[in-house]
Amino acid sequence: MARKELDWQNGAVLENHTRKKHSILTEYFRAYLLTRCCLPQQDRFRLAIVDGFAGGGKYQCGSFGSPLLFVDTLVKTAHEINTRRAVNGLKRIDIECLLLLNDYDPGTLELLKQNIAPLLAHADESEPAVHIKCEFSSGVFEAIYPDIKARLKQAKCNNVLFNLDQYGYSKVPTGILRDIISSWKRAEILLTFTITALLAFLSPRNKRKAGVPLEPEVQEKINQILDDEQLLNKNRWLGEAEKIVFDHLKACAPFVSPFSIQNPGGGWRYWLMHFANSYRARQVYNNVLHESDSSQGHFGRTGLNMLAYDPSADQGHLYLFDFDSRALTRDALTEDIPRMIAESGDAISIEDFYAAAYSETPAHSDDIHESMITNPEIEVITPNGGKRREASAIKVNDTLKLTSQRVFSFGSG
Repeated sequence: MARKELDWQNGAVLENHTRKKHSILTEYFRAYLLTRCCLPQQDRFRLAIVDGFAGGGKYQCGSFGSPLLFVDTLVKTAHEINTRRAVNGLKRIDIECLLLLNDYDPGTLELLKQNIAPLLAHADESEPAVHIKCEFSSGVFEAIYPDIKARLKQAKCNNVLFNLDQYGYSKVPTGILRDIISSWKRAEILLTFTITALLAFLSPRNKRKAGVPLEPEVQEKINQILDDEQLLNKNRWLGEAEKIVFDHLKACAPFVSPFSIQNPGGGWRYWLMHFANSYRARQVYNNVLHESDSSQGHFGRTGLNMLAYDPSADQGHLYLFDFDSRALTRDALTEDIPRMIAESGDAISIEDFYAAAYSETPAHSDDIHESMITNPEIEVITPNGGKRREASAIKVNDTLKLTSQRVFSFGSG
């Protein structure tokens, strides 16, 4: 079932799953800015935002769409950052933002221009540290992407955030996702689609699709969900769908978050995925999900290897990024962290641990750090050879080391 395009001209209705998605988008963008503008020596930060399916900017109820949310959040967060810097005696940081907004429908784009103009004027007048250059385009995203890429290259900015809230699934090919991630050192993507649209694209019934054929058991699972969408109301099928999604899209970026947005009447039909080059981006995104009132869900393991479970053995859990889910995660981390260290010998740098762990974990960074400190099998060693005592003091140049000798086998070939 492909998502029906919104009627912006006559008043687009804001659905509950979109409201949740916007909450995550807003909180993540705020956290992104706070993280990227934290150095005391900084006096400038440059970023580019591409909203590939921008819409008209305002819903029938008056709520902001994503382009207006980006502007509003940028202004508010810049004020928050610079207020904090002033209190600490630091100089102001200026944020320069190139905002590229595209929509297929020219009429919708004109409506967007009208709706965003007051916010841009307010930003210019009220926040001297914010400098926004807003540019508009109208076209099919797949066709116009080369022009967008050329404009971004001209801007010479490595900090690039794409928001791709597509209708259905197939309007953003995986080739474009891979190109975005490989073209900019600090590229990130937020991609929205309906799970049934993706499954229909992958289905063996779709004779037009290209790519490597899926395993027969995966094809069967896809057909079962397409024939009975009510299966997506069941936790195990969320796990099956998540595996299919992750296996299809994991090659697009080093760090991929394959989590679904809860549907109002139950079930998991809308996917909001995050792609990034940096483990730090995934770390921040995971933390935001834990603060977003169970807006997203994951079914599987809760530790460092979230998809390594056997559905037939009933090993999975529904992870809603809430208090109970975090408790399950802390239990799993007790075994998972020493195991990952042992796979490297008896020690691993924190930075290498992050690079490996954040490719496939839903865990909050606080829970990972607390497990490092409290686990009797682990020591966190500073560059000077000392031992960390507080979770909040852990640094990327520290080393994780096993306190006792573990027996580790490579297994049989």
